[in-house]
Amino acid sequence: MDGRKRNNQNNDINWDNGIYGTGRIDPPKRRGGLLAMLLILVIFLCGVITVLGILNIRLFQQLNAPGEEEMMISFSDGGPPQPVQVSETQSTSQTQPAADQGQPRTATLNLQSAPEGIDNIPDGGGMALQDIYEQNLPSVASITASLPNGTSTGTGVVLTSDGFLVTNAHVVEGSQAITVLLTNDQEYSAQIVGKDDVTDLAVLYIEAQDLTPAQFGDSSTLRVGDTVVAIGDPLGVEFRGTFTNGIISGIDRDVDVGGRTMTLIQTNAALNAGNSGGPLINCYGQVIGINTMKISTFTSTSGVEGIGFAIPSATVKTVVDQIIAQGYVSGRPTLGIVGETLSSFYQHYYRMPAGLYITQVLPESDACIKGIEEGDLLLYVNDNSITSMEDLKSVILNCQVGQTVQAVIYRGGKQYQLELTLTEDRG
Repeated sequence: MDGRKRNNQNNDINWDNGIYGTGRIDPPKRRGGLLAMLLILVIFLCGVITVLGILNIRLFQQLNAPGEEEMMISFSDGGPPQPVQVSETQSTSQTQPAADQGQPRTATLNLQSAPEGIDNIPDGGGMALQDIYEQNLPSVASITASLPNGTSTGTGVVLTSDGFLVTNAHVVEGSQAITVLLTNDQEYSAQIVGKDDVTDLAVLYIEAQDLTPAQFGDSSTLRVGDTVVAIGDPLGVEFRGTFTNGIISGIDRDVDVGGRTMTLIQTNAALNAGNSGGPLINCYGQVIGINTMKISTFTSTSGVEGIGFAIPSATVKTVVDQIIAQGYVSGRPTLGIVGETLSSFYQHYYRMPAGLYITQVLPESDACIKGIEEGDLLLYVNDNSITSMEDLKSVILNCQVGQTVQAVIYRGGKQYQLELTLTEDRG
């Protein structure tokens, strides 16, 4: 009993083998030294911060103290600005600005005579870019087309001195009125002589005389790397007459646009919305193309820069000559109907299918002969769904005059299938 009681008493005083209950219990450690070191470190850092603050305040006071040395700039006649040397022995009154002494300031800024810029002549010869701009600017016009739901702006090029101009067909597509603004600020009302959707060209006419026609060069002689410039109205009339330069990046590029293939000139000269219809000019001041688009206008690719396209002047000549002579380009097929997209509201309200709502049927067309009327819906052409004029054009432009197509018409809740013959589009 005594032995066991003595052991229990020892257990109350001394630690056992380190295991007690559910966890390990060690003798408490003394941390007084660590806390003392941390306290000393904090006191030291506070002292350093205090000293730096005092030094910073004294430095600020010295820099802003009156009577210290100041540097003043005077402008001498015929030479660069020279610093005024101030010695430490000068009095406070000598270093004060003249205005502080009740006297007017006499320092002035002198502009040195600057020579005119050097002519920027392309490597290998040609005209200076400044001369190209001066020569061609009078031949460039700003085009504004009034549309049912807004306006369309672009650029045009003067073809003849008596009022003919060329621009892009998409600039004046669906226009109700067209205004031409020349570089001399003369404004004219224009009419469409004719347009060709295949090449995206249109010829306009204004009642004006003594215009400055552009000089056109042969695009067939172009080479990749040739210097070119563009003049136009990027983003509208506000920036009209903008001049950009670049090179020919590619020749005979086959580009698919709205279901039709266009053979174009590729350039890295900056082109933006509003440049459409403007001139692409070679290093001799000759128009060798009509700008039509940049790559972002017909692709969803983002972040693309420096890829623009122009219609070759050889194509422009063929199309323009025919439009001026007869008002249209021979051999272009048409179905003989004009329409507009049926909105989703009317589709649901009148319970009609999606299609092209026909607003006009040309009297000489086979569509008129077969009984198609205004108010009908064109649903399909050769199994191609048609909901807009762009859809119809993309199908028809791949056909030939005289070819027959299968069309599906919706009228009065019923669908009718017709065989229609394409005729020549004469505008």
